[in-house]
Amino acid sequence: MSWETMTSWLAPIFVVLLGLLAGYVLHAVMMRRRMADEVREAQNKVAAARDEADHILREAKLAAREEVVRAMEAFEAEHAGRRRHLTVAEERLAALQADLDRRAALLEKKTAVVEAREAELARRMDELEGVRRRLDEARAETEARLSAVAHLSRNEARQILLDRLEQELVAERAAVIRRHQEELVRTTEARARETILAALERFAADQVNRATTCSISLPDDEMKGRIIGREGRNIRSLEAETGCTFIVDDTARTLVISSFDPVRREVARRTVEVLIDDGRIQPARIEEVAARARQEVEEIGRKAALDALDELQLSGVDPGLLPLLGTLHFRTSFSQNVLRHSVEMGHLMGLMAADLGLDAAIARRVGLFHDIGKALSHKSEGPHAAVGADVLRRHGEPQVVWEAVAAHHHEIATDNPYASLAGAADGMTAARPGARSETTELFLRRIGRLEQIGASFPGVKQCFALQAGRELRVFVAPEQVDDNAALVLARDIARRIHAEMPVGGQIKVTVIRETRCVEYVH
Repeated sequence: MSWETMTSWLAPIFVVLLGLLAGYVLHAVMMRRRMADEVREAQNKVAAARDEADHILREAKLAAREEVVRAMEAFEAEHAGRRRHLTVAEERLAALQADLDRRAALLEKKTAVVEAREAELARRMDELEGVRRRLDEARAETEARLSAVAHLSRNEARQILLDRLEQELVAERAAVIRRHQEELVRTTEARARETILAALERFAADQVNRATTCSISLPDDEMKGRIIGREGRNIRSLEAETGCTFIVDDTARTLVISSFDPVRREVARRTVEVLIDDGRIQPARIEEVAARARQEVEEIGRKAALDALDELQLSGVDPGLLPLLGTLHFRTSFSQNVLRHSVEMGHLMGLMAADLGLDAAIARRVGLFHDIGKALSHKSEGPHAAVGADVLRRHGEPQVVWEAVAAHHHEIATDNPYASLAGAADGMTAARPGARSETTELFLRRIGRLEQIGASFPGVKQCFALQAGRELRVFVAPEQVDDNAALVLARDIARRIHAEMPVGGQIKVTVIRETRCVEYVH
């Protein structure tokens, strides 16, 4: 093969090798540059990390230094507080120590004083012992002389002396007992009067008066005829359903319902009012309306009984007693509503029992139930007190309650104090002004008499009786009666009232003297 041929073949190979060599060198250079860049970047990251680590280390050192400072400050504050507490405790301990030292010194002084007093007491005891011995000797000598003179032995003389002393003591004891009895009677009467007056002044109640008949106005004559019915069948049905007597006034359009049983009378009144409003009046309708009215009346009585128990704050009452208390809501005694009278009795007895140291709850219970026999007295034989006591006993009331109810009219003997309270409160409610209709005229006379007595004295201009006659206010002329004369006038009026009128309580006399000075400026 010729040189030219070889050259033609080797030239491309050389070029390829040269290119490969150049590429390798270029690649090596590029790799070295990349490695140098990565090394610089790594060095930069390391430097940044080192800077950040230095920054974090500095911040940690600062935070640690601040924490140490705070801990030191807290420790110093706590240590200062403890030092203050220790200082206060040391001062207190020093004060206690000083007080103990003072007390010890005082105790030593007192001990010395006591020892001195004991020595003085022992000396005086010795002296007293000597005196007692001399007195015994003198008494023995005196007794011997008395025995020789009186010809009596010592025992006989002692017996005579004891008998005489006993007679003197018996007389003195009788006088003391009599004096105490008289004082006890005076104080007991005064105390009872004060208790009754206090109860009356602290309690006042309205009284509801009901009669044994009630009237209903009829709108016209046609309604009167419909009430009577054909051949009187409607009015006979009304009387049969209600148990009351119906009287139709021929001149006035009025229907009168008469019955001594207030519950029946109330049922009849409600029945007639519903029938008049409804207009349908026939025996079947009358029977239906009367049955509904009877239920309404029973519910009204039950509500009144529960209201009475709530007003008196009583509990534990047998439900079987509620209908009887409800019946008392419609019953009257001497024109007094029996249930309101019983509630008033309960209040008064509770007030008096509290003043006398008795159980106020039991007293209120006795007052409420004292007339419960009146709900059955028309159906049972015997006085209402005995009937009520038997009912209360059968319904589980305490013995002290039904015994007091049985004896509140003193029909049986008992030592129950609540029976006496019930009798007193019963008389108080009956005599209270306005409680009973028959006492109204007497009450007005009493008020007029009070004002007449007050106005009869010279210098009195006006006189008024207030508070149901328990206060008399007297207005006097200031130019005729001065302050001293007003005091004397009040005394004179009170004495004259006491002398001329049955007081039955406390009357306050107030004399009022007023001077007015008026001047005009022009």
